[in-house]
Formats: sequence, C-alpha cells, structure tokens
Amino acid sequence: MQEQVTSNLLMIRPVNFAFNRETASSNSFQKQNDINQEALNSSAQECFDELVAQLRLRDINVHVFDDTAEPYTPDSIFPNNWISTHHSGKVMIYPLEAPNRRAERRQDILDFLKKNYDFHVLLDLTHFEMDGKYLEGTGSIVLDRINRIAYACLSSRTHLEVLKAWQKVIDYELVTFEAFDKAGVPVYHTNVVMSMGDTFCVICLDAITDPDQRLNVKQKLESSGKTIMEITMDQMSAFAGNMLLVKNKKDKNFLVMSDRAYESLTRKQIDTMDYFAEILHTDLGYIETVGGGSARCMIAEIHLPEK
Repeated sequence: MQEQVTSNLLMIRPVNFAFNRETASSNSFQKQNDINQEALNSSAQECFDELVAQLRLRDINVHVFDDTAEPYTPDSIFPNNWISTHHSGKVMIYPLEAPNRRAERRQDILDFLKKNYDFHVLLDLTHFEMDGKYLEGTGSIVLDRINRIAYACLSSRTHLEVLKAWQKVIDYELVTFEAFDKAGVPVYHTNVVMSMGDTFCVICLDAITDPDQRLNVKQKLESSGKTIMEITMDQMSAFAGNMLLVKNKKDKNFLVMSDRAYESLTRKQIDTMDYFAEILHTDLGYIETVGGGSARCMIAEIHLPEK
C-alpha cells in the first residue's frame, strides 16, 4: 500500500533567490522588499540551511541540490511545483505558469532519481504550457496517497483539463474547489489552503467560500477517516496550511512548518498537532515574504521505492 509519509526528501539550495515578478500577479502571498539581491539570497540560504540541518538532525534523509546561476531561476527553492514521485515508480513533471520557472526542471535530478530509486516511467505534462494551461505539482494537488484522493483548488495555476490528464495516468479520485484569501483574491496553490497527514488534515475551510464545495471537501475528508484540524484565514495567511508531514528512518512522524506558521497557532491547535506528530519549525523569513511560499513548498517528497 502507498504510504502517506516518506523519509526521503529533495530540496534545492538557492543561488539567485529573489522577488519573482512573473509569479507575483497570481500569488498574493508575495511581498516585494527593498533588501539588496545579495543580502536577500544570503538570508534565504541561511534559512534553507537551518531547515535542512534540523531535518537531518532528526534522521530524515535530505538530498540537497545546489541551484545553478544560469539559467536564472529565482523560485528554484520550491521544487515541489515541477516534480512529484509516486510509489508505483512513476515520476511526473508539470507545466508551470511563469516562463522563468520552467528552467527549474533538471535532467540531472531525474538522472539521480533513476540511479538511486525504482523509477520506472516519466510522465510529462509540460506540453500543456503551449496552451496556457498549468498544473504546478504538489502545490496544485494535495494528495491523500493512502485513499488515492487528490484535492485541487482551481486557479490560473491549476487547470481542470491538466488535472484530468494527470488523473488519467495516475488514477486518483479528484476533489476540486475554489478558495479565496481575505481580500477575495483566488488562492494560488492548494497546499496553502490544506496540508494532508496520514490520519489528519490541516485545512482552512473558511477559504472555500462556496458552501456546497466546502461541505463536499469536509465530507470527503471525514469519510476517508481524516481528523480535520481547521485553521483560520489569518493563520492561512501566516502559512499555517503550508505544512508537511514527514518521517525519519525509525518511522517517527514530524510536522514541518515555519516559525511564522507555528506562532500563529493556538495552544489547543499545537497540542492537537503534537498528538499526531512532533512539530519541527524554523525561521523561513524572506523565503515566505518575498517568495510567497513556506516549508511545504520547499520540499519535494521522494515516494519512489529505494533500490
């Protein structure tokens, strides 16, 4: 059976982390800052290194690849948008909305996975970029791998036609909805709204403004045996929905999030989450404010069987 959680992670250390103008129009979480480029990238590297160190300290296997100076990829720190891997041996690569993000897809990483894991087939959806239709990996799709259900918040980055093409080759049930932030702006990625655990789901149901869609999502989570941990709109804005459940080599679970997300939680929420997994949180500073993504966005899980 496919497990929800893995102890093998893939992360990309940035060299040109910056405010990406090509993504800002559809990501209301991004905020431009007047810090100079060198200092901004250095700060992002420090935050990145600390998160990696804390994961490794807990015996979680992190494969770190350095970004390259050329081509220019200011969002390379968020690899989960271009690749997903599956226990069946399938690897998917995805169509990305911003042209300067498409160069993040790297053959050397695919070669590494082929060498070290049971990687049987590459499924490439990038041709949809020519039609202006996108699906940004596990940013766009939050997977309940145990029950083979995919939750997707439709947006300019998550197109229903690409979702159906993905579903055809991966055979998951689709649950689609629309979500909005406090200003009524569509939420750019599903993994900002919700985080799937093995027996629980952290979700901002208030962001799903259509009552029928909200009820459908809630009932699907409940019927598949998930304990629902609701977060508020303010907590979603603090990236409390952008968590990731991982495990170490001894099968101990950890819920990874940023300091900002952790500090937004109530004592009761923290106690509830602690029941399911040990919380691991670090400062992700400018990565969140300038990049518009948090802990979950920085981690691409490797669900392929090890060789």
